Amino acid sequence: MDKQQPRKTIKVGVVVSANAKKTVAVLVERPVRHPLYKKIVKKKKKFLAHDEYEKCKVGDTVRIIETRPISKRKRWRVQEIVGLSPSDKEKEVEEKKE
Repeated sequence: MDKQQPRKTIKVGVVVSANAKKTVAVLVERPVRHPLYKKIVKKKKKFLAHDEYEKCKVGDTVRIIETRPISKRKRWRVQEIVGLSPSDKEKEVEEKKE
């Protein structure tokens, strides 16, 4: 019998730190309804993700995917950069104008 592997979890978040080599810290926000007051509250969690080519900068929106343990706290890998940081977008607009 074929044993199906569970699907890997994918999350989207913003890079908040890119100080370490080949590692970025990604902040993921998700809305959760409060059980008593029924108000929507933002839950935030920071994940360490492996950035093989060191292309991510602080402020970039990235998609991360669950993977095998790479180090003590790193269990995620950057799948793709979804959006650039606001400062990088401004630079691109200025370059197109010239």
